[in-house]
Amino acid sequence: MRILVFNAGSSSLKFGVFDVAPAAPLEHTRQIFKGAFDRFGADGCDASLGTDTPARSRAPHTSLADAIAAVPPVLAEHGVEGLDAIGHRIAHGGAEFDRATRLDDAILERISALTPLAPLHNPANLEGVAQARAAWPELPQWGVFDTAFHLTNPARATTYAVPEAWRDAGLRRYGFHGTSHKYVARRAAEALGTDPRDLRLISLHLGNGASACAINRGQSIDSSMGMTPLEGLVMGTRPGDIDPGAFGFLQRELGLDIDTIEAALNSDSGLKALTGSSDMRDVEGRAAEGDARAQAAINLYAYRARKYIGAYAAAMGGLDALVFTGGIGENSASMRRRICDGLEFIGLKLDHDRNMGLALSGRACPQIQAYGARVQVLVTETAEQLMIAHEVAAAHLAPPAHAPSIPVAVSARHVHLSQDAVEALFGPGYQLTPDKPLRQPGNWAAAERVTLEGPKGRIERVAILGPTRPRTQIEVSRTDSFALGVDAPVRQSGELDGTPQIRLIGPAGHLDTDGLIVAARHIHLNPADAAAMGLEDRQFVDVHLTHSARALSFAHVLVRVQPNAFTEMHIDTDEANAAGITAGTEGEIAPELEVTELKGKPAE
Repeated sequence: MRILVFNAGSSSLKFGVFDVAPAAPLEHTRQIFKGAFDRFGADGCDASLGTDTPARSRAPHTSLADAIAAVPPVLAEHGVEGLDAIGHRIAHGGAEFDRATRLDDAILERISALTPLAPLHNPANLEGVAQARAAWPELPQWGVFDTAFHLTNPARATTYAVPEAWRDAGLRRYGFHGTSHKYVARRAAEALGTDPRDLRLISLHLGNGASACAINRGQSIDSSMGMTPLEGLVMGTRPGDIDPGAFGFLQRELGLDIDTIEAALNSDSGLKALTGSSDMRDVEGRAAEGDARAQAAINLYAYRARKYIGAYAAAMGGLDALVFTGGIGENSASMRRRICDGLEFIGLKLDHDRNMGLALSGRACPQIQAYGARVQVLVTETAEQLMIAHEVAAAHLAPPAHAPSIPVAVSARHVHLSQDAVEALFGPGYQLTPDKPLRQPGNWAAAERVTLEGPKGRIERVAILGPTRPRTQIEVSRTDSFALGVDAPVRQSGELDGTPQIRLIGPAGHLDTDGLIVAARHIHLNPADAAAMGLEDRQFVDVHLTHSARALSFAHVLVRVQPNAFTEMHIDTDEANAAGITAGTEGEIAPELEVTELKGKPAE
């Protein structure tokens, strides 16, 4: 499938054409043309057009509309034809747009309503869509959103502690560069030969815009950018983190109004404010010549990035890999070194020669950590347009929506014990007593019960499900975790590394063990039902609940296809209460537009 991708800004247009095989790995996607029109002015713009080595020239286009209108003849001149769809990068999709979305009048109105959240970005993106629709009225237009990847961030990462009316108006953290971070995470996992579910990864996108992203087991859980792209790291013209009290101070002391302050924060801050230049290459050159301002700016830039690495490693309970991307991340060996120095305490250390001798052509993703270092460090070129093309192709070729129903069951708190745990709690040689069979074949509830004890409280008479497992797993709701006083992570069954400890108490003794989780929502399917629904093992789907008191849709539900499984969806008691679950509640399954498979560990 051939996709044209646009990244439209107020003073530039970047575009590329890709041949995509949606079900194939990313590296099989081939870019057949790349182009850019930059720095629009009264006398034209800079142009870069071609395939392998784009030719640079001047072009007569003075606006975004002129540039987009010029793309069809440019493609024809280079023999590029047979387009199937057009994909657009859109900066802000709010809390609604979590995937590639077909752009029609109604959708564009909803995106336009988000303009107050991204006044410098979304208008240019939408102008690009309007011009492309005029130039290619017969082609479907798709939007891919910078914010979409971060919609998996939990509320504790997205919520500002501000008055409720402000939060109701949309004041929350969203995060940006999502397409870049998503690509980088997938590319790093491919390079390491590792299932993304097994990685705690930090992606550093360092360019004129810069952000850090904590990606825990394949999902973004936090990003340094906030409601707008101003928050977080120091950038070319943006300050990153700043005390919000600065607005009142600047108004009182300098008489500046909000528009003036916002304009300065977006265009006259960051490296530009500290050194007079927004280009890190200039700043590093001046620093080497003894410029004290440039030296201070470099130290601040590296310090801010290093601080976020430490914070995100703590948030994930450790770190397996750090990935650098973006113009600075890819090209500045000295900045990579400055950021990484001092992180040896978490097992991160660079190798000097590997850091200096990078080759990034052909989507390479080399490792540059010191030999024997526990944390792997990688560098790769970001490929946002490629990722957009891949998502658009997957969405465009998705089968028509179908809505098979599936019963929904509530999974209350329970434990799965290892035999060693059984004996620690009930005595040497003890065997659990099967009491009631469960609907999943071979599983049963035991007659025995245990007590959970945390630093805040106890939960008595917790059910034990059999048979025994190789490793003890304790499944509670989010509310239960607060009652216990322990922060239990949301995990798929069996993903127990790095989980917190809890005390189990039985009649013969107690056991302190890890394995405490809030079970991620999932669906058990037998092979026949899976085939009938067009679903595959380890695929994620969305489920819309029907026959419930409150209509809700649950996203990112894992499909587990198992022989002889009883087909049903499992959610926890908190989710059931939120949806007003009653007997007979069913869900309508709609596969996600981009199918994600988790390969490696079998589902339990």
